[in-house]
Amino acid sequence: MSVYDKLSELHIELPPVAVPAAAYVPFVQTGHLIFLSGHIAKKDGKPWVGQLGRNMQTAEGKDAARAVAIDLLGTLHAAAGDLNKIRRIVKVMSLVNSTPDFVEHHLVTNGCSELLGQIFGEKGAHARSAFGVAQLPMGACVEIELIAELA
Repeated sequence: MSVYDKLSELHIELPPVAVPAAAYVPFVQTGHLIFLSGHIAKKDGKPWVGQLGRNMQTAEGKDAARAVAIDLLGTLHAAAGDLNKIRRIVKVMSLVNSTPDFVEHHLVTNGCSELLGQIFGEKGAHARSAFGVAQLPMGACVEIELIAELA
């Protein structure tokens, strides 16, 4: 099944590449690797603001991470030209805006990881890091970056 068929089946429409908010580019390709810059969670087109452990629960954070994954896929599509050319999702790094006592960063990040697995199957299984941070740009609750390999 094509990646785009899977996206359609999940009722996911890829967004256009977001315009960077600072001095960076959305992605860089070197050899067969594509590095995507960090994407913050958005809700209704605006930063999804919140802090896990203070005014957000794990389930909402997981939804935010899933939303980030969709934005990452839009950028990956622009970078690769065709998501079916992706050989593997190599690495995901997730930053979770959280209180010092919040310990479920890995569960929040599953929102991204699980969607990548649904869409790419075995090619979506990736190495991963999930960190808690004191703050993210614009007060966003989650920021995720991704590395993918082209076939």
